[in-house]
Amino acid sequence: MDYRRSMPQLFDFILHVDKHLQTFAEEHRTAIYILLFAIVFCETGLVVTPFLPGDSLLFAVGALAAQGLLRIELIIPLLMGAAILGDNLNYWIGRRSGDWMVTRPWFKREYLTKTEHFFVKHGGRAIIIARFVPIVRTFAPFTAGFGQMHYSRFLAFSIGGGLLWVGGISLLGYALGNLPFIKSNFKLVSLLIIAVSLLPILIEVIQHKSAAKNNPP
Repeated sequence: MDYRRSMPQLFDFILHVDKHLQTFAEEHRTAIYILLFAIVFCETGLVVTPFLPGDSLLFAVGALAAQGLLRIELIIPLLMGAAILGDNLNYWIGRRSGDWMVTRPWFKREYLTKTEHFFVKHGGRAIIIARFVPIVRTFAPFTAGFGQMHYSRFLAFSIGGGLLWVGGISLLGYALGNLPFIKSNFKLVSLLIIAVSLLPILIEVIQHKSAAKNNPP
């Protein structure tokens, strides 16, 4: 695979996710549901795909449903299922294979470290909160499994987080997606959604640096 070519294509897909999904929906109809399920499942279920779109994708899904290109009563439960199933796959990968995976050269250890700090601060609620934070969203279930969190506790947080994340952002897109300003400035809206979702990571970094500065070794 030519990564130098594929990465710009990925960024283009993320920034213009509404246009790409609209074209795919118009050309393939039913297959759009399979594609969306696969993206959400992989973004939440595989630690090697944290770069896939999440929040902006769900907002675009709601907007397309408002335009009649998707059936909102089908797509929301479908993507809730994808998010919960992906989360659970990631949990069991972390629980069964975490020791092996974290030693691999391709594994992003710094992502795991950030997620571990997130867990220290928020406890089990991190599973729910992480749904709205890129990268952390992908590594939180893996970290829960790797850290041997009790499965029933993880599952409760996973289901709650999946319902809130998919339902909340998709319905927001459904409510606002047809507004003229949103439709004509979707790239700007996507960047804003990404920026807002990254705020918790930025705050964590600032607080960590401030604490290190005020408490030198």
